[in-house]
Amino acid sequence: MAKLKEREEALRRRQQGESYSQIKKILGVSKGTLSIWLRNYPLSKERIRELRDWNEQRIERFRATMRGKREERLETIYSAQKKYLLPLSTRELLLSGLCLHWGEGSKSQTNSIILSNTDPGMIRFYICWLTQALCVPKEKIKIRLQLYRDMTAKKEIEYWATILNIPQAQFTTPYFKESLQKRINHKGSFGHGTCNVIAYNTKLAEVVAMSIKVIHNSVK
Repeated sequence: MAKLKEREEALRRRQQGESYSQIKKILGVSKGTLSIWLRNYPLSKERIRELRDWNEQRIERFRATMRGKREERLETIYSAQKKYLLPLSTRELLLSGLCLHWGEGSKSQTNSIILSNTDPGMIRFYICWLTQALCVPKEKIKIRLQLYRDMTAKKEIEYWATILNIPQAQFTTPYFKESLQKRINHKGSFGHGTCNVIAYNTKLAEVVAMSIKVIHNSVK
């Protein structure tokens, strides 16, 4: 008797245009059973298209909801970490910059301090480290770009000069790679080439090298 009522309800819902998944969710009947009960009641192509479109819209709404929740969660974490970490003391800035140079900077140069990267935020931080922690005059900093041959030097120099707040007069002649930017699968990373920050100072380069050695030797 119960199965008969379930079958009748399944048939009624099918005639209203519900999918197997929708009916299964309400009645708790397996899709195998529904396929037997409803094999003579297929949905029209138009209804199948409606259900597919509705399902895609539902999925997109779900994704948007999850994105919103994640962004809200990350914003909360960001606010907490900003309050905890900032402002950086001069010593903290010095240590942060030393670790950045240790990981990303050039260690082969003995008369200069150099960092090469495509991330404008990292380059800005490095310049902040040079000027505020190492007391390098900003006008002493040189910038050299590595570009692809299908990029325009003037345009990229203007971009980096603006975003770094460094006069174009402090930019040296860019180096052009033979490859084409459009052939590199960079996902935006190399959109404005690679920026090299250079501070020529032998004594300071030695101080940085020995400071990194101190940090290295402190971990046993």
